[in-house]
Amino acid sequence: MMKSAIAQLNTALQQAIVKAFGPDLADTDPILVSTNNPKFGDYQANVAMSLARQLKDKPRAIAEKIVAQLDVSHLCKPPEIAGPGFINLTLKAEYLEHLLRQVQQDPRLGVEPSKTPQKVIVDFSSPNIAKEMHVGHLRSTIIGDSIARVLEFQGHDVLRLNHVGDWGTQFGMLITHLRQVCPEAITSSGQIDLGDLVVFYRQAKQRFDTDEDFKETAREAVVELQAGSPEARKAWQILCDQSRQEFQKIYDRLDIEIDERGESFYNPLLPNVVKDLKASGLLETDQGAEVVFLEGFQNKAGKPLPLIVRKSDGGYNYATTDLAAIRYRTQQDKADRIIYITDAGQANHFTQVFQVAQRAGWVPESVEWVHVPFGLVQGEDGKKFKTRSGETVRLKDLLDEAVRRSRTDLEQRLAVENRQESQDFIQTVAARVGIGAVKYADLSQNRTSNYIFSYDKMLALQGNTAPYLLYAYVRVQGISRKGDIDFDDLGENARIHLGDETEFALAKHLLQLDQILAEVESDLMPNRLCQYLFELSQKFNQFYDRCSVLQANEPQRTSRLMLCDLTAKTLKLGLSLLGIQVLERM
Repeated sequence: MMKSAIAQLNTALQQAIVKAFGPDLADTDPILVSTNNPKFGDYQANVAMSLARQLKDKPRAIAEKIVAQLDVSHLCKPPEIAGPGFINLTLKAEYLEHLLRQVQQDPRLGVEPSKTPQKVIVDFSSPNIAKEMHVGHLRSTIIGDSIARVLEFQGHDVLRLNHVGDWGTQFGMLITHLRQVCPEAITSSGQIDLGDLVVFYRQAKQRFDTDEDFKETAREAVVELQAGSPEARKAWQILCDQSRQEFQKIYDRLDIEIDERGESFYNPLLPNVVKDLKASGLLETDQGAEVVFLEGFQNKAGKPLPLIVRKSDGGYNYATTDLAAIRYRTQQDKADRIIYITDAGQANHFTQVFQVAQRAGWVPESVEWVHVPFGLVQGEDGKKFKTRSGETVRLKDLLDEAVRRSRTDLEQRLAVENRQESQDFIQTVAARVGIGAVKYADLSQNRTSNYIFSYDKMLALQGNTAPYLLYAYVRVQGISRKGDIDFDDLGENARIHLGDETEFALAKHLLQLDQILAEVESDLMPNRLCQYLFELSQKFNQFYDRCSVLQANEPQRTSRLMLCDLTAKTLKLGLSLLGIQVLERM
């Protein structure tokens, strides 16, 4: 595999630092970054400033000594020192052309798989049984899928887990209510749909909150279920299966693969969680409940906050299940990295649970635990995104509306252009653009922020949107059709020759894909990939508007066709890692 430009430059700079100042500085970070302004070259090393205090010398003098030992003549033009000691590096055209040729021939587009592949668990989506997936599940599902895709592409062994809410008090409540008002729903499958189940759930919850007799009967039903009563278990299984069928329809539409391992999976493991916490001396009794007092968390009275592991009535809660999950994932799954993708409001919960797991000795130091928080989806009024009647927006309805609007836009455009297309074409384009737009609008935001959901903005053909990126890809396919070009058959001797400044800008951007994916792999921020693809589309469109392709003379024509093809391949790969499918025509 090829070694990227930034990797080679980093190595050369580290070697130069050692030659200039000795082996004690062998691990010094050259602080090499891409520049935003071409007049400062392609990369800038800021290491001289960071070494000034240590070496007791002026940064510029340090930079001069590094440059005197720096051998990058095969990569760059002669290095330049700017300002107080910035080392500016500009890649040679022939080196860029050589790299592009290598990337062109590589199915992975120059991205090396991780040299240290890990077993990674990504915990995402996590809807509740007997409830419909709503807009609140959108972010966890889309962000989790994209992170899993990037990590898989980088060579990690990823286990995608759906920690569904399929156990607990709500089942006793629902089973009790259905026994009285619709017994057929829990004796045979397919008697009611999920929408009806949601209505029954609301009714059951209202009765549970207001009727003490009903509450007591519901609790008895939970005991039945936990004890393994065949009738209760059958009712529970029917309710779970009914919900799963509806969840799967959403996952199929979103092209998402995920393995279910719900709360019920960990239920048999909960007694051992309590037993081990007792054995470790962490578990204490507080007001009848068994708890672990947390370090660094205090209640209103200023005393250590307890994490309840078993309630005073003997029941368990979410924290107990999450403790069992961490224990299982480290000890049974042998995970090296565990990533939880939930809303920001759960940050404290996970910090507390993980603290207890660490203090209990269940998590080896080598295991990395990460909570990936995300903000709220808001309406255009800046408030929580809801329907006009104030209900939470169902995910199914949201996707339906995006596809409907996408179809309306497409049909209007076809009418203006007087284009005749089949219904299959119209439906395929509407679905891919509509769902792609929803995904991209979410992923292009910094996930830690709230974002405003706007169909008009996400479906726009201009700006940082999925349609804009898809159109850039389609443009390349249009070149192929118009010129009857087979991009896979441009000739063994075909080469890229850079001349115009827009060609240089596009080429340099294409060669940054490996760097961007490494950043997403590390910080789990898919918006970095979105921004990269958006800028790639912009640079391609600037190149396309400035440079003729099919009308150019050889060898320029083939060179530009290769640039177009490499852009399309990069867009297709990048969008696939966001969970978005491309189109050949729009």
